[in-house]
Amino acid sequence: MRKIENNYAFIDSQNINLGIRELGWRLDFRKLRIYLQEKYAAQKAHLFIGYLPENKNLYLSLERYGYMLVFKEVVRNNHGTVKGNVDAELVLQTMIDYEDYDKAIIVSGDGDFACLAHYLGGNKKLEAIIVPDQKKYSGLLKRASEGKVYFLSKAKANLEYLKIKSPA
Repeated sequence: MRKIENNYAFIDSQNINLGIRELGWRLDFRKLRIYLQEKYAAQKAHLFIGYLPENKNLYLSLERYGYMLVFKEVVRNNHGTVKGNVDAELVLQTMIDYEDYDKAIIVSGDGDFACLAHYLGGNKKLEAIIVPDQKKYSGLLKRASEGKVYFLSKAKANLEYLKIKSPA
């Protein structure tokens, strides 16, 4: 009897969201959660995201979709631009949960995660690195991925947010 995999996804929400938007489409996070479960056996999905009080309804929706939210306090510069780098939180959570999952799925194209990918791969704990597109990820990740890089752009038909038009 085949053992059911117990993989965890660790998602850099800003990196993925902006990378997909640069490709000209919107990611449906509800569909992404289902995709991670069905294709990669992600029993848990940690979504790392900057916290803004005005986004409370978004956070509630993401939790309903099955994400475990990990918030990062954000700062605003003099022009009002928001910055909330989640890299340290993602690496830390991956290591806190290390004994609890079979393999990790890193969902980000950020090269800052290359050392994490290299470590996980060396310990047979890396299932996949999922990036927006072939052109939307770091060469550092490519080298550390052991050939386990997959592209959200190739699953666009299953992951794109489509606003349903109401009948007139």
